[in-house]
Amino acid sequence: MVNPRGETHSGVTVIEGRHRMADGAWLSTTLRTHPHRHAPKIALVHSLALDRYVWEFVAERLAPHCTVLTYDCRGHGSSTKAAGPYCVEQFANDLGSLFEAHGWDSATVAGCSMGGGVALAFAGLYPQHVRSLALVDTTAWYGPDAPIRWEERAQKAEREGIASLVEFQRRRWFTEEFLGTHEPVVEHCVQTFLANDIPAYAATCRMLGALDARPLLGSIRVPTTILVGEEDYATPPAMAEALHSALPNSTLTVVPKGRHLLPLERPGVVADAIAALIRSVDPQRP
Repeated sequence: MVNPRGETHSGVTVIEGRHRMADGAWLSTTLRTHPHRHAPKIALVHSLALDRYVWEFVAERLAPHCTVLTYDCRGHGSSTKAAGPYCVEQFANDLGSLFEAHGWDSATVAGCSMGGGVALAFAGLYPQHVRSLALVDTTAWYGPDAPIRWEERAQKAEREGIASLVEFQRRRWFTEEFLGTHEPVVEHCVQTFLANDIPAYAATCRMLGALDARPLLGSIRVPTTILVGEEDYATPPAMAEALHSALPNSTLTVVPKGRHLLPLERPGVVADAIAALIRSVDPQRP
């Protein structure tokens, strides 16, 4: 199901869609289609408890050169919010279904935070579909105490409500400077966070607690760009360095004065890094 929303000044057609998964769940998508049929393709996967808006400003920058897919993961945004349980392989399979629905053979896949874990799982399950990877503020594994810490966060939401976590999230998402100068962006994220379905949120927390994509890393050999905010407390630079060490064809950039949502806080930096990655693997880029 698709609905054209109009065209941008560059001739990029913006199409809103809803796509049914094999288990009956619906995922909401935005496809920015480039008029050049050989334009590179990229899929962008968002972070926990937010939605495809995380990639809005990056997608706008990439759309004049690429066909760009953003979507709300299951349990998020305007997609189906079932209670779970969830697993990262399920989220990767959802992305595989979206590739099939759009007739994509291969693309660059970029993920932020939770989306990075999904991107890694997708690269492991569907290597034939991945031309390159961009991993932003993310990790393959949250550490030995991850199940306990993520369970505590899930239970806090269940016990005290999602609003009890808002201030904790705001300070992890963005630097103090950004919080003070970009109120509309911050407020959009806060309202999206507050709109979460608590059982779906808790199920996703538990999914991240169980995440361990480390066994996949040695087999992922596509060109990979890793970016992390210098002040990212959620997935700190040490986690990005571990990814870089384990991924044989990767580069690592630590972005000064950035926190956990670089696609919103530093969209130009992220878009430029992804565009350079795409140019390295797509010589037909228009």
